[in-house]
Amino acid sequence: MTMPRILLLLVIFNTLVVIGGSIFNYATLKSMQTGQAVLGISAGNTGGEEEEASSEYRFFPIEKVIVSLQGETREHYFVLDLVLQADLETDPKKLEQIDPMVRNSVVAHLSSMTFEKLRGMPIPELQGTLERVLSDDFASKKLAKPFASVLVSKLIVQ
Repeated sequence: MTMPRILLLLVIFNTLVVIGGSIFNYATLKSMQTGQAVLGISAGNTGGEEEEASSEYRFFPIEKVIVSLQGETREHYFVLDLVLQADLETDPKKLEQIDPMVRNSVVAHLSSMTFEKLRGMPIPELQGTLERVLSDDFASKKLAKPFASVLVSKLIVQ
């Protein structure tokens, strides 16, 4: 074989390797997004469409909930950004309307805690506490709770 033929074969081989790698990367990223295996086979899931439809949510941010707490030597501030997780069918206007009530409930509950207790509370425990407090508050006012859970997206302590 002559040198130009060898170079042409190397260029073709390299091109095929690049295309194959790109296809593999695309399939891998796509499967990571959908949570399925690379071959498109769901691991032990027989009702894939039903589960996928029920796992879609609407998220409504409630930003900058500020709570002031007295510490041992000085006053401390907590800034929380919350996200309400609701079903996809939930009307966004309902979530906007409950923003003041959620803020009021969160501030009222957290300001009754001590700085040390709130600072030492893990995020999952804080989320569970806030969900419980909001559920109780909505129930006491005889209102339907239009969200499923409360997520803490940011917590700043000063």
